[in-house]
Amino acid sequence: MAIKKSELYSSLWASCDELRGGMDASQYKDYVLVLLFIKYISDKFAGQPFAPIQIPAGASFADMVALKGKSDIGDQINKHILQPLEKANKIRLKADFNDTALLGQGKEMVDKLGNLIAIFENPALDFSKNRADGDDILGDAYEYLMRHFATESGKSKGQFYTPAEVSRILAQVIGIHQAKTTPDTTVYDPTCGSGSLLLKVADAAPTPVTLYGQEMDEATSGLAQMNMVLHNNASALITQGNTLANPKHLDGAALKTFDYVVANPPFSDKRWSTGLTPDNDKFERFKGFGIPPTKQGDYAYLLHIIRSLKPQGKAACILPHGVLFRGNAEAEIRKNLVRRGLIKGIIGLPANLFFGTGIPACIVVIDKQDAQARRGIFMVDASAAFMKDGSKNRLREQDIHRIVDAYSKQDGSDPSYARLVPLAEIEKNDFNLNLPRYLQSRQTEDRQDIEGHLRGGIPQADVDALQGYWATCPQLRAALFAPLRPGYLALAVDKAAIQTSIHQHPEFVAYTQRMAAHFDAWRSRTSQRLKKLKPGFKPKALIVELAEDLLAHYQGQPLLNAYDVYQRLMDLWASTWQDDAYLLATDGWKAETYRVIVTKKGKDGKPGKQIDKGWACDLVPKHTLVARYYDKQKALFLTMTAGIETRAAMLAELEEDHAGLDGAFSELDKINKTEVAALLKKIKHDKESADDAEVLQQWLDLKEEETQLKKKLEELEALVDRQAYEHYPRLKEAEIKTLVVDDKWLSALDAAVRGELDRITQRLTHRVKELADRYEAPLPAVAKRVEDLQSLVDGHLARMGFAWN
Repeated sequence: MAIKKSELYSSLWASCDELRGGMDASQYKDYVLVLLFIKYISDKFAGQPFAPIQIPAGASFADMVALKGKSDIGDQINKHILQPLEKANKIRLKADFNDTALLGQGKEMVDKLGNLIAIFENPALDFSKNRADGDDILGDAYEYLMRHFATESGKSKGQFYTPAEVSRILAQVIGIHQAKTTPDTTVYDPTCGSGSLLLKVADAAPTPVTLYGQEMDEATSGLAQMNMVLHNNASALITQGNTLANPKHLDGAALKTFDYVVANPPFSDKRWSTGLTPDNDKFERFKGFGIPPTKQGDYAYLLHIIRSLKPQGKAACILPHGVLFRGNAEAEIRKNLVRRGLIKGIIGLPANLFFGTGIPACIVVIDKQDAQARRGIFMVDASAAFMKDGSKNRLREQDIHRIVDAYSKQDGSDPSYARLVPLAEIEKNDFNLNLPRYLQSRQTEDRQDIEGHLRGGIPQADVDALQGYWATCPQLRAALFAPLRPGYLALAVDKAAIQTSIHQHPEFVAYTQRMAAHFDAWRSRTSQRLKKLKPGFKPKALIVELAEDLLAHYQGQPLLNAYDVYQRLMDLWASTWQDDAYLLATDGWKAETYRVIVTKKGKDGKPGKQIDKGWACDLVPKHTLVARYYDKQKALFLTMTAGIETRAAMLAELEEDHAGLDGAFSELDKINKTEVAALLKKIKHDKESADDAEVLQQWLDLKEEETQLKKKLEELEALVDRQAYEHYPRLKEAEIKTLVVDDKWLSALDAAVRGELDRITQRLTHRVKELADRYEAPLPAVAKRVEDLQSLVDGHLARMGFAWN
């Protein structure tokens, strides 16, 4: 059976636990990623004479395994594994497996390295067999690890990684996905870090392209080289060095130029001019634009990118927001860039996206093609669209899609989000490109109406602002609001009935029915399509096709945001569908059960007793099968569960009602069957305690009923468990398809989309109630209430002999 992506990730991340005690994330990533790299290339290329990566004799993962337990294991790995691999492939594997400061000495190092290697020995991690055509499972796992390493490394050490979501945006906005690419098409990243941004561009290209990168940090450039191999781009040219002072990709004495350039340079690099004489730059990167300020290197990198572009070249660069409005030398550079028409677009991003800093950033899109004819800059403000992910913010799938859609279509239908800003308007603003100058936020202040507070009544303007609802359900407005006086309305239903009035209104009922039918239409055709999947299909291509189809299906539907529905599907893909899809792509429609064995750690930390936790089936979970084939048992299960809950509630009520000092349970330290029975035996012949005895007997009877129901429930669960387990081998392929596609996947998506409809109702209910509460009591009524309360207090004080002066 193929390994699930989620299991692969968790297994690899578990390897980090073996090292965390002795080093921080920025250090242990070197060991984990080097091991991942060696395991992968050994599985894929060992024994192949013309492979893109050569594995010298004695330098494979199997040879590393053979070193386990040896007293000099660290030194042997360095000398006989890493060094031969580096020499044969001209790569840098920066990890010292003999570092006693990080790995410990003697037996501690031997055990730690042995345990780490053992994790990669897992038969399920056979990378030669766990890769679906067109889907880079190992590359994705590498990226997963890089994100976690960056998250834990902190601000000072997380800059080796550009979040994948941002990388995907850059890859799309440069337009490489629409180009006619060939292997001669070149892509360059002058500050490539671990190479993730370059690889996202390669993924977006219709055909293989040639990748170039340079990275200053030696260890990180080694990560980039490994990353290229893991992503099947072993021919990428990654160099190490200072890009501004010593660019390595040259064409004679000049900078080599490229078709596409992407970059995430260090923000506001204060050392950018180290080793460089800016006013006499031999590559003339600043000529005609201006020299960036000494303490702000952002434009130095951008001008390097522009000089590295071919005459028709396109680029996208991540920069801090300050480059859009800072003055002095940067203002002059910005003016020259705008006047030459080099800036095609600017995309504002949320704050706190990047691991090296919390400040907001933007994407500056450069396009030399038709630069002289350019008459505007397309601006997008996506700063408010994100989700919280731990201590960082993160772009959702819907945020990425909306940004790319707006930019690629030059869609200015929502001018608060995106529009083409004419150069004349920019010039009037003295070439200040700060996005709020051009894109006014739709989030207006919720204004308080003075007359409404003084005289009562809900302002008609606030109700008119909910026009989207009234356009869909015209009569619903009249059902909720009644005329009060010109410009003001009164609530026509009780506040407690607002939600019910909306839900039960005929127009809203008809709307929800239309939306249900709308989903069913998509569900029907998608179900047929999914059931035709055969082993070898490409999961990544599948989700793109499904998601785009769903997004298009909901475009233009009233009240529902198509991107919200799209996000629901992408969430399900990440949580469940993705693993299922990879299982299907490898094994086909097979619902195989397996035992869940958990190994406990012994007192010495070594593997101890194995515990059988039952069985499971990944593709068709037990509850999915039971729901379809065991209706009677499921109904009985629900009845028994309800009975148990009822008796538990009755027991709790008895205990609460008779828990006082004179209560039936007052003598008990603990209320349990043994204690209650003993007390009942003690007092049952005492006539004065007859009432208490009756309560205790009632408690025991309920407890016995609860116990018996629990016993029968356990027996039923065991029976259904056995029947279901025996059912799996009898499942036919058509049944498995129905269980997976209809009962597991599409039912979950149906519920998720219905959740979006519920949100629509909740938003309207909340707003109507908020307005009703706000203007419920006009000022005179509030003043009268205060006066009445004051009189009441004065009366009480007078009776107590006090006078309020």
